[in-house]
Amino acid sequence: MLLSFHSHSSSPPKLHRSPENISPELRFSTLRRNSLRLTPLKHSNYRKFVSISSEKKKIILASVFNNGTPTSSFDYDLVIIGAGVGGHGAALHAVEKGLKTAIIEGDVIGGTCVNRGCVPSKALLAVSGRMRELQNEHHLKALGLQVSAASYDRQGVADHANNLASKIRNNLTNSMKALGVDILTGVGTILGPQKVKFGGVGLSDNVITAKDIIIATGSVPFVPKGIEVDGKTVITSDHALKLEFIPEWIAIVGSGYIGLEFSDVYTALGSEVTFIEALDQLMPGFDPEISKLAQRVLINPRKIDYHTGVFATKITPARNGRPVIIELTDAKSKEPKDTLEVDAALIATGRAPFTKGLGLENISVVTQRGFIPVDERMRVIDEKGNLVPHVYCIGDANGKLMLAHAASAQGISVVEQVSGKDHVLNHLSIPAACFTHPEISMVGLTEPQAKEKAEKEGFKISIAKTSFKANTKALAENEAEGLAKLIYRPDNGEILGVHIFGLHAADLIHEASNAIALGTRIQDIKFAVHAHPTLSEVLDELFKSAKLSDEESSPARQPVAV
Repeated sequence: MLLSFHSHSSSPPKLHRSPENISPELRFSTLRRNSLRLTPLKHSNYRKFVSISSEKKKIILASVFNNGTPTSSFDYDLVIIGAGVGGHGAALHAVEKGLKTAIIEGDVIGGTCVNRGCVPSKALLAVSGRMRELQNEHHLKALGLQVSAASYDRQGVADHANNLASKIRNNLTNSMKALGVDILTGVGTILGPQKVKFGGVGLSDNVITAKDIIIATGSVPFVPKGIEVDGKTVITSDHALKLEFIPEWIAIVGSGYIGLEFSDVYTALGSEVTFIEALDQLMPGFDPEISKLAQRVLINPRKIDYHTGVFATKITPARNGRPVIIELTDAKSKEPKDTLEVDAALIATGRAPFTKGLGLENISVVTQRGFIPVDERMRVIDEKGNLVPHVYCIGDANGKLMLAHAASAQGISVVEQVSGKDHVLNHLSIPAACFTHPEISMVGLTEPQAKEKAEKEGFKISIAKTSFKANTKALAENEAEGLAKLIYRPDNGEILGVHIFGLHAADLIHEASNAIALGTRIQDIKFAVHAHPTLSEVLDELFKSAKLSDEESSPARQPVAV
C-alpha cells in the first residue's frame, strides 16, 4: 500500500509512502533516558558515588558502565553518525550491551528534536495552553474562578523554550559521557566498509574503524521552490521556535502537525492565522472524523481562516516597507488564484532528510529523494538492491516514520541485531501526537487505510467510539470536548487503529499502542482495570464497547494472592 501527499501539505507521518514525495515533519517526541538520573544502574557496573562538595552536598557518578572493549582489529564495535534522539538512544543501549561505542556529531547534541523541534515547541505550547485557559472567561467562571486580564512577556516565553532545550541537551550529553560513550566532533563520512572519517572546517580529519555503523543524521525543514526564506518574516519552524516577534497576521503554509501546533501558539499570543493547504481539506492524513471534529474546536472558533486546494507558488519576504506577499495557485488547474499580503509566513510543509556528505557513493548507495533505502531491519540497501554489510540507517534519514521516538526505537532495534538478537520493529504500533489544546493522538491505521487493507486482504472492520463527555474526570476539569475512536476486526479482535481527540490525548494513546505492539486482542484488554475517576476510562469504555464475533478470551493467568 503506497500512501502519498503533496509537498505543500504538512501531514502526519504515513507508513510505506512513495519515495517521490517529501515526507512530513519530524514529530515531536518523548526522549529516552534524557537525564543521567533516569538511567538504570547495574550493581556490578558502577563505581561509588564521589562527593565533590560536602558544603553543597553535590555528588556525581564517576563511572556507570565501562564503554566495552572493541572487537579485535576495530577501533569501535559501533559508530553512530548523528547525536539526535535516535543516535542517543542507540548509543545508550549499545553501552548496556557491552559494545565499545562512539557517536559523531557535527552540530549539537540532541539534534532537531531537542534543539529545534520537540522540546522547545512543547515549551511554547505549555505557555499557549495556560494563556488560552486564562483568557477563557466562560471556562473559568464555570469553575468558580475569577482572573484578571492575562498578559505575557515575549522574551520570557522565548527564554523558557531556549532554557528547556539547553537543559535537555546537557542531560543527553552528560548521560553519554557518564556511560563512557566517545563523543567525536565533526561531520561523519563513510569511506568504505567499516571505515568512517570525521572532521570539518577548522578541524583535522580523523579516520576510525567500526564493526557496525549507524547513520542517524535526521532531517531539515523542507521549503518548496518559489519560497524565499529570510529567517525574519518568512520563516521555518527552526526560526519560529526562537519567537523573535509575534506578527499580527501570519500565514501558515501546511496544516499538519507543525502548522497546527504553531497556530495554537500564535493565536493564544494574539496573532491572526491564515492556513494555506494544497489538499482539498485541512489536516490531511489525520483520520477524517478526527480532522472534522478538530477543525470545529481548534480552528473555527479561533482567529483562523484558510485556503484549501491551493499552492503557495511564490512567497516574497517583507522589505522596503512592504508586507510579505504570497501568490496562490489553484492546485488542480494550476491557474493563479489569489494574492495575500501578511506580516509573516511560516513554512510548515514538512521535513527533508539530511543525507548529504555522508559518502554514500563509497558504499554504492543511491538515495531516493534524499532518503536512504533500508529494509525492515534498518539495513541499508545499495543501488543494486543488495544489503550493505554492517551499515544501518535510522530515523528521519530513512523516511519510514519521521518521529523522534521512532528513530530511538529503530536505533534500539538495530543494537539488538548487532548484539546477536534478531529484532523487527512494528511501525504500526508507534504512536504519534499533536500537542494542540486539546491534543490529538493516533496509532495504527486511519479508517480509510483500514478499509483499503480490509478490502485487499478480505476481512471486515468495525468502528467503536466513546465521548469525553461521558468521562467523570473530563467533566470535573470542564474539558469534556473530545472523542476516542477504535478501528478493529470483529472476527478476531485485532486492534487496527486508535485515534483520540481530547484532554491529554497524547498520554492516553499509549495503552492502545502497547496493545498493538504486544499483539493484545480486544477480548483481553477489555477486562483491564482502570482507576476511577481518570481519563484512562475513555479507553476502558472504548474497548468495552467493541462488538466481537468471538468473545472468547485467552486463558486467564493464575490469580495472585495479596
